Amino acid sequence: MPIDPTQPYDDNNVFARILRGELPSKKVYEDDFAFAFHDINPLAPVHILVIPKGSYVSWDDFSERASDEEIAGFIRAVGRIAREEGLVAQGYRILANIGMRGGQEVPHLHAHIFGGEPLGPMLAR
Repeated sequence: MPIDPTQPYDDNNVFARILRGELPSKKVYEDDFAFAFHDINPLAPVHILVIPKGSYVSWDDFSERASDEEIAGFIRAVGRIAREEGLVAQGYRILANIGMRGGQEVPHLHAHIFGGEPLGPMLAR
């Protein structure tokens, strides 16, 4: 169910619980700013979720409140993961859903990295 990104951060959301080690995940990458893991319901052969380690509800919240170091670290992590997964040469997609119309389902900023096959049009019509 889509969430309202204007609401306060929920410390009990599934991604916060993964960051705290309360829920399992298949880790792909971790550094001081980001944590990445395989999606449990992949929509492509490669489907990785990348989350910032800070408590940010959405891209809007992150871009407003995160430090320059956090923003740079998160963006660099996404690129590094794509390179390490061998996605650059054939191409890949990065997607961040924000809010109710954007289809955001977890109130913690996350970017999806999709690859491994042709991904089709950007939006279904």
